[in-house]
Amino acid sequence: MAEESTIAEIQAAFATGDLTAAQLVDFYLRRIADLNPALRGVVEVNPAARRLADESDRERAIRPAALGRLHGIPVLLKDTIGTADELSTTAGSYALVGSKVRRDAGVVERLRNAGAIILGKCSMSEWYKFRSLAGVPDGWCARAGQGVNPYSPSGTPGGSSSGPAISVAANMAAVALGTETHSSIITPADHNSVVGIKPTVGLTSRAGVIPMTPRWDTVGPICRTVADAVCVLDVIAGPDPRDEATIDAGNFIPAGGYLQFLNENGLEGKRLGVVRHPFVEKIHDANELTAFERHINTFREKGGQVIDNLEIAQVGSILDPHHSGEVSIMMADFKTSLNAIAFNESNPDLEKLGDYDQATFIAAEQTDGIGEHEKAVLTRLENYSRNGFEKLMKEHELDAMVTPGSRACPVFAIGGHPAVTVPAGYATDGGMPFGICFGGLKGSEGKLIEIAYAFEMATKVRVRPSL
Repeated sequence: MAEESTIAEIQAAFATGDLTAAQLVDFYLRRIADLNPALRGVVEVNPAARRLADESDRERAIRPAALGRLHGIPVLLKDTIGTADELSTTAGSYALVGSKVRRDAGVVERLRNAGAIILGKCSMSEWYKFRSLAGVPDGWCARAGQGVNPYSPSGTPGGSSSGPAISVAANMAAVALGTETHSSIITPADHNSVVGIKPTVGLTSRAGVIPMTPRWDTVGPICRTVADAVCVLDVIAGPDPRDEATIDAGNFIPAGGYLQFLNENGLEGKRLGVVRHPFVEKIHDANELTAFERHINTFREKGGQVIDNLEIAQVGSILDPHHSGEVSIMMADFKTSLNAIAFNESNPDLEKLGDYDQATFIAAEQTDGIGEHEKAVLTRLENYSRNGFEKLMKEHELDAMVTPGSRACPVFAIGGHPAVTVPAGYATDGGMPFGICFGGLKGSEGKLIEIAYAFEMATKVRVRPSL
């Protein structure tokens, strides 16, 4: 098995007997033991991982034809995704240590049904960085400390799903799940040179996941390749009676699932809108600017139609979550959601937060839920989305909007729209990774996957970090 093997390569090695799940789990546990003290991407390893791997190998020997597509594949989870086992679910905080969830999160149930092995929990920006928006750096949590970017230790790992991105980039697992409300999958995936899929809100279940802002929360895969991320999306997408937002998920999922969109010619005939203001204008690194223009040419060479120099109405307001009011909605929903967390043993003990800045926590606690002011803000945000990004996509009949880096995340957040980020290069100074982001209207994952996969196959930009 190659060091950075894909899911397909691992499954092939399982099938030939060249690899067992037990050997694979041991490999990742050694990687975690060697690298995690420096990178801090994993907050806790599942003490049952080896036992689960042995069970997986026995099942493969008994009934090899009836196995799920992730059978024997170890998966790391962001530390907000609940597991009814020996692992904690703490949002990176000491305040939830000792609390127990009643049952697996909906996405974890789907992973287990597909044969996946839960390897452990990943670090993150504590409480989705809603402990403090300004006072705590991205990728820091009390339980793990400061997460470190494996490509650029002096650079940021991004957040809040920093641990999943760090861990996958450093090959402490091939597969991880993160969550996103505002930018929490796309940004760390972008910053750590991995692939992240932020699904349409309601495509994947949030049941059993510590909530941030349920109207915008979504769960998605972080992997090293588009194909691996799509394989995981195929498993976790779908309705869950415990999450009413997923009632219509089946309407979004195409017959035959998402793997059918792994098409090397997927750029052919696609209409790609490039929004330069302000996203390209904010590029300060020469390598990133050159790479972005080169990638635009790749789209054309591979048969894509590039509609350049488009603009999103009110984009300046959308990109400032304080000015748009997005933060006020997050605070109100965060308090309500936090108070509703159902743990068997205890609710969060906020006195255990310690002395590090918790200004946002305090500000959220002082809110009173969704009142008249918040309703007006929600109406404004809906109008921003409808008259901005959605209008842009529909008027120009676009299959995707293309932007460099993760700067467009607020555009997708306020409308619950999907996005995919793919590695696109490395900065001139220090080797900090950057990605390219493809965003679309709700339910457009199939088109985004075709575009992202074709781009990945045409460019093959990603290199492994020099650890």
